[in-house]
Amino acid sequence: MASTDKEAEQDLWLFGYGEDHRGTPSAPGRVVTLIPRAHWESLTDSHPTAPPRVWGAAYRIPAVHVRETKELLDIREINGYTVDFAAFHVPVHVRSAVSTSSSTSTSAKAPTAPVADSSSANHPPAQPITCLVYIGLPSNPQFLGPQDPDALAAHIVRSTGPSGENREYVYELERALEELRVQAGEVEVDGHVSDLAGRVREAERRLEREGG
Repeated sequence: MASTDKEAEQDLWLFGYGEDHRGTPSAPGRVVTLIPRAHWESLTDSHPTAPPRVWGAAYRIPAVHVRETKELLDIREINGYTVDFAAFHVPVHVRSAVSTSSSTSTSAKAPTAPVADSSSANHPPAQPITCLVYIGLPSNPQFLGPQDPDALAAHIVRSTGPSGENREYVYELERALEELRVQAGEVEVDGHVSDLAGRVREAERRLEREGG
């Protein structure tokens, strides 16, 4: 039996972390991607630290829809994105929803290392969910790497496309990450995203003052 046939017999979990398209081929916007931490540590970034985990949502695709969904996702993400798999750790307070609910999505986080939580004998740690994830590797021609934060914000505030304005993508990403953080009782804030969102708001105000 081919591996694709075997995969089609099982549910598929897909990790979503805020990726979207907010530009055009001639004037591409800016979106987030995931890279190995070891590679991030080799870059010259304006932010001295990065969170040890990535927040997002796991979407359960029923087996009967896996083949069709995977084909559509491959078309949508064909622009240089690579398929990978990541361990998705579910916070204690949503584990029961994962095991008993018919919902196709669960808010949680996909850390690069095991997550310490408030589990006890009554709430044993759940096994991580293996999720498919699309990532833009440094080998992708559209991978930009670190940029000057103010220049990045200025570009974002002027970019728009069929999916909407690039600035709204940043604001929605910041809002979603904050909601997930609060839901999981996490203290740490994603400083990179919140800092960028603040710079985009300032660039937007500056553009309005200039009549742009």
